[in-house]
Amino acid sequence: MPILVTGAAGFIGSHVCHRLLDRGEEVIGVDNLNDYYDPALKQARLERLSRRNHFSFHKLDLADEGALASLSSRGIKRVVHLAAQAGVRHSLDNPRAYIRSNIAGHLEVLEFCRALPGFEHLVYASSSSVYGGNQKVPFSEADKVDTPVSLYAATKKADELMSHTYAHLYSIPLTGLRFFTVYGPWGRPDMAYWLFTKAILSGKPIRVFNQGEMWRDFTYVDDVVEAVVKVLDKSPADETPPARLYNIGNNNPVRLGEFIDTLERLIGIEARRQYEPMQPGDVERTFADVAALDQAIGFKPNTSIEDGLRRFVEWYRAEWQGRDR
Repeated sequence: MPILVTGAAGFIGSHVCHRLLDRGEEVIGVDNLNDYYDPALKQARLERLSRRNHFSFHKLDLADEGALASLSSRGIKRVVHLAAQAGVRHSLDNPRAYIRSNIAGHLEVLEFCRALPGFEHLVYASSSSVYGGNQKVPFSEADKVDTPVSLYAATKKADELMSHTYAHLYSIPLTGLRFFTVYGPWGRPDMAYWLFTKAILSGKPIRVFNQGEMWRDFTYVDDVVEAVVKVLDKSPADETPPARLYNIGNNNPVRLGEFIDTLERLIGIEARRQYEPMQPGDVERTFADVAALDQAIGFKPNTSIEDGLRRFVEWYRAEWQGRDR
């Protein structure tokens, strides 16, 4: 039976598609290919996938009512829902895009799954942003997450609440994954590691917020993909309600200043640092408690920042530097 992956042309989504195809699954990918960042990058990811056997793609906007209806006869029983409007800072200027994509789109996925006979498991993307300004670290799935500091975070918390409701009312097995600052090859050009690499290589200054006194639980994409696929294989169908939440993080926060030091060393060029105040909607620290994930699937992310950034820099120089606008 095919697996549906939403956001298939996105960063994490494209990697998940490749991993599922590698193990012999049939994958149906959907994406709206919006222009939040350079669509050429999304097309390049999709071009790589289109060369794979057992992959098919449908361009559609999940937020359109009934957008997935045409796929209801394909025998889908598992869904990995990774499509979303990403970016904390962008949500300050474009709030309606987040309501449409992250809430209306998520509802359409839930409704699609509810209508599928014999449906087995929905795995969907949440975010570490739901922890808001929590001071207790590491962040645990049992912590209260009622004080988001960005609309993006609020939409992700809403997704979790909607999902739990559908699990309770309709016994849809589903698992939410709170991703912590995912990075790596074929990544997102709006994120710090990409922006810094591009700027350093072109001799431009980098914007460093809060004097570099910020900590992030950077999580390498291959680790994230491994967790997603292992979780997909472990449905909570026998639980009441059949709903779970897991942190997907490296459990090892890195200070932003140290992160930049590592990039400088790997690139071989010193960055020109332009210090700026903390941005609205941002938080000082993220730190994932991954004990629940490890107990459930016997795996937790463990790629070091040195190894992960090295792989990204090598990919960027070889594959994308000359194409980066």
